[in-house]
Amino acid sequence: MAKVLCVLYDDPTDGYPTEYARDDLPVIGHYPGGQSTPTPEAVDFTPGHLLGSVSGELGLRTFLEKAGHTLVVTSDKDGAGSAFDRELADADVVISQPFWPAYLTPERIAAAPNLKLAITAGIGSDHVDLDAAVAHGVTVAEVTYSNSISVAEHVVMMTLSLVRNYLPAHQVVLDGGWNIADCVARSYDLEGMHVGTVAAGRIGLAVLRRLAPFDVKLHYTDRYRLSEDIERELGLTWHDSAADMVPHCDVVTINAPLHPETEGLFGDELLATMKRGAYLINTARAKIVDRDAVDRALRGGQLAGYAGDVWYPQPAPADHPWRTMPHHGMTPHISGSSLSAQARYAAGTREILESWLSGRPIRDEYLIVDSGALAGTGAHSYSVNK
Repeated sequence: MAKVLCVLYDDPTDGYPTEYARDDLPVIGHYPGGQSTPTPEAVDFTPGHLLGSVSGELGLRTFLEKAGHTLVVTSDKDGAGSAFDRELADADVVISQPFWPAYLTPERIAAAPNLKLAITAGIGSDHVDLDAAVAHGVTVAEVTYSNSISVAEHVVMMTLSLVRNYLPAHQVVLDGGWNIADCVARSYDLEGMHVGTVAAGRIGLAVLRRLAPFDVKLHYTDRYRLSEDIERELGLTWHDSAADMVPHCDVVTINAPLHPETEGLFGDELLATMKRGAYLINTARAKIVDRDAVDRALRGGQLAGYAGDVWYPQPAPADHPWRTMPHHGMTPHISGSSLSAQARYAAGTREILESWLSGRPIRDEYLIVDSGALAGTGAHSYSVNK
């Protein structure tokens, strides 16, 4: 029997919901490109309910305990003596979300001799040290595509919020004011702007498709060039690198995974090559940008705005400079944890567990590390230190 350790974020401050704003979710059977949504044998939750917090338990308890397995759920993941560290010692499976990551460092993996599977309930497994997972034979899997469109929608929302100066204008209303000049002094139209994405995978391409109707000029850079048909359909301009692309763009959105090639990419040097007054959107990973360089670029006027919902570490400390820098639109890491997305990544987590516990192969598109090497989506998206 397996011990499954699940690390989830805390319940709402006023308690676990007893009712919800909506009664149902749209039924989606396939993602763009044809990949099917998760196909577990069954689920023990109501789609649209809060599954990603500790009381939601990703809807796994009945399934696991009925089969004789042990499920431990906690939000306590950081600091000496955390529940995560205590329970990790004899855990077979660890489940974590990118929004509240349980960092599986080399030290933690070495201290968990029973650990065989690390599941990301969502997408993005950089909170797992992939080199250590490879070395220790730990399988790493994530629910690919489960919240890619959720994140893409968040990118579009943040882009419009910054360019149109929405958040400060809304604050004027909350404060009882009505000074229109204050609201529009930093407000522009997105139409006609040049928008570029760093990476054009599932999320990046979805962002491009959603922004195309705004009559913008679209740019992209990626390890893998898109097909000529897609480039023609969306009117895309291809660039060999981020350094080549960003000087042309009014808006840059980062949609790349974090790995050695992207860590620290947006520092003082690259930011200085961007158009003065450009906007930077980062819903990928915080360490792709230099924290203090972004702060400096906003305060100095090189950037007109920065928005994202990824921080390092997570949760971010109260004195993190991104909380107080000017012209930002930061959120806690929520872009991929809408109630809609939770239904998909909870179902996908169960699908992965069903496969692993029964000895069946895990879907190739869910795999990041398997059999001591990068595998599936991991081989396409990540790199490890040699």
